[in-house]
Amino acid sequence: MSDALIVWGGWDGHAPDKVAAIFRDMLTEAGMTVTVTDSLDCFDDAQALRALDLIVPVWTDGVLSREAATNVSEAVAHGTGIAGCHGGMCDAFRSSPLWQFMTGANWVAHPGGDGVRYRVNITSDDPLVADLADFDVQSEQYYLHLDPSNNVLATTRTDVVDWYHSPNGPVDMPVVWSRKWGLGRVYYNALGHQPDVIADGPAYEMLRRGLIWAAAGKAAGGDLTPLQSPGNHW
Repeated sequence: MSDALIVWGGWDGHAPDKVAAIFRDMLTEAGMTVTVTDSLDCFDDAQALRALDLIVPVWTDGVLSREAATNVSEAVAHGTGIAGCHGGMCDAFRSSPLWQFMTGANWVAHPGGDGVRYRVNITSDDPLVADLADFDVQSEQYYLHLDPSNNVLATTRTDVVDWYHSPNGPVDMPVVWSRKWGLGRVYYNALGHQPDVIADGPAYEMLRRGLIWAAAGKAAGGDLTPLQSPGNHW
């Protein structure tokens, strides 16, 4: 049985407790043992993190110590998956470049604020999105600075709101991606400003698949050689 850790907190505007509850039920239904905490203290135990199959951060903004960020990074690099959504993962711990490098992006804006209607376009035949059709959402449309190595699974066109970025022309902004961090699997979905956005439908299904995929990485890695720390200073 897989062991998952959900860590929620940070900015209350993203209802992290309710999002954490959606993820808890999702993972429990998948047969995982799930621990839920509203404290970052769990990131201080490097060995416990490495024993996990999955870490699910639901923590917008906040401050993470260099040691704690390194502990999470090393756990993922050695096979523990990490997966999450919206500000709970890629607008978490803005002062930590290591966190941003590991997760594949950092949030910079949501032009138009909440209530923007836009289309999510499925751009891959990867099993994480296979058989899902393009769909519309009404929520924040995230503008992110991204790692070019991300395996992009879905995008959105950024021409629905006219703002300071508009003179640069519209772009296909990634909404969903997967990536690797050492031996670990990383999954992110930009949807989820409010719990109802991801509570059902294709957004829910994408997240369900993504969390389960990330958690399965450690077992799939088998006997791969553990990584050695590169000794970078963050």
